[in-house]
Amino acid sequence: MTIDTEASPTMPVNPYGGKPGSGVQFPPYYTPTPSVRTRNNYFPGSEAIGPDEMRISFVGSCPFPPRREQAGTCIMVELGNGDRFFFDFGPGCVKNILAMGVPVQEINDIFITHLHVDHYHDLSYLLPFSAWAGRWKQPLRVTGPSGRTEDLGTKAMVAGMKQMLKWHIEAFDSCPIGDGYEVEVKEFDWKDENGVCYEKNGVTIRHWRRSHTKDGASAYRLDWNGLSFVWTGDGRPDQLTAQYAKNADIFVTECQPDLSRLNMYKYGLPEFLYNYTVDIHHTLTYAAGYLIKQVNPRCGMVTHLAFDNDTLNETTADIRAHWDGLFLYGAPDVVVVNVTKDAIWHREAALPGFAGQSFPNPTVLFGDPLPLATGKGVVPQPRLPREEQQEQRTRDLEIDPRKYYPPDVYREPLTKLPDPQEVDLLEMAKVMGIDVTKFAK
Repeated sequence: MTIDTEASPTMPVNPYGGKPGSGVQFPPYYTPTPSVRTRNNYFPGSEAIGPDEMRISFVGSCPFPPRREQAGTCIMVELGNGDRFFFDFGPGCVKNILAMGVPVQEINDIFITHLHVDHYHDLSYLLPFSAWAGRWKQPLRVTGPSGRTEDLGTKAMVAGMKQMLKWHIEAFDSCPIGDGYEVEVKEFDWKDENGVCYEKNGVTIRHWRRSHTKDGASAYRLDWNGLSFVWTGDGRPDQLTAQYAKNADIFVTECQPDLSRLNMYKYGLPEFLYNYTVDIHHTLTYAAGYLIKQVNPRCGMVTHLAFDNDTLNETTADIRAHWDGLFLYGAPDVVVVNVTKDAIWHREAALPGFAGQSFPNPTVLFGDPLPLATGKGVVPQPRLPREEQQEQRTRDLEIDPRKYYPPDVYREPLTKLPDPQEVDLLEMAKVMGIDVTKFAK
C-alpha cells in the first residue's frame, strides 16, 4: 500500500515546513542562545549575558487584580553592553527585580508608557528605599509622555509622588541619603510620533502615541546592535504600531480575552461594563493576533493579562486565527527571553523566596571616580536629623534600652553619625566576595 504524502488543500500545514518532532509553531531559530546554561529555567546570577545578546524578563505581567504569581506590569531589558532598562514599573515588581539579582541601587532608567497606576506605582516604593539603601550619587531616571495639559504629564506625576512621600522623605532624611531623592525626568511630547527619547551607548529608544482612552499613552521600541524590542503598553490596535514596530525581533503587546460572560461569572461585573472598558482601552485577543501579523516579528508575545488556565487556550486560539509564527506568553512572573540574531529562547526564572541585597556598583554609592587609592568612601550626612523634626518630649517617652537588652548584649544606641562617616569599600567587597577594582576605569 502506498501512502500519498503530498499535502492536500484540506490537510493541516506546518507554517515552517518543519520536520517530525519539531512542532507546528517552533521555527529553527527557537533554540538556546550561547549564554543559556540551564535550558528549562533561568537561575538569577548564574549566566553572564552574551556581548551580542538581549535578555528580556517579565518581572510583572498583570493589570488588576494582582496575584501572588503576577505583579503589576514591568519588563526588564538587559543588553550585552551592560545596559539595563525597565519598561513600566507596576506595583509589586520590585520584589521580583531584587529576586532576579539586581541591586536596589541599580534599578534605574525606567520608561513609563502611561500614567495608569498599575504601570508605575512601585516608583513610590523604590525612590525612598533605594536612597536609604545607598543610591546616594545617581538620580532616579524616569522617562515618560507628556499629557494633554502640563498637570497630566510624567513630570507632574513625579512631583505629585514626591509630595505624597513628603512625610516618608523627611523621616528618612534623618539617615544618610545624599542626592538619593533626585529624580531626573525626561518628558517627551506624546504627539511626537516615532520620536527619539533615548540615545546612548548604541541604544536608541523611540516612542509613538497609543489610543488608550486618554491622550498621553505611548509605545516604545528599543534598537541595539541589530536587535529590537517593542512594548506597546496599553491601547487599541493601531496603524502607528503596525508601522513603527515592523519586523521587531521581540514584539510584545497587551491583550484581553473577549470573554465578558466568563468575567461576569468570575468577578461579578455586568457584561456591558467589561465590554465597554476593553473596547475603549485595550487590545482584544483577535486584534492582538492581527496586530502581530502586521508587525511580522521574529517572535510575537502578549503580557498584561490574567494568566488563567481556562482562558489561555481561548487566547491562543484567537491569536492563531491571524498569526502562525512564533508566539509566546510574557506571563506569569518571571518569564525570561534570551535573544540573539540567530536564536530566541524562552524560560521561567526559578526565583528564591528572597534574594537579599546584592553588592552594588560602588560608583552608585560614591560617584565616579571611585576612591580606590584609600579604598574608603564618605557616607553623606543626614540632611534633617531627628532632633530637627521631632519634639524632645517624644524621645523622652522612649523606653530605656537597658530595660529590654540582656546585659551581655547591650550596646549603646547609635543616634548620631560621626562626621565624616567612612565606609571601607575594599573590606565590604571582600566580605561580599567581589573584587571592587573591577569597577575602576
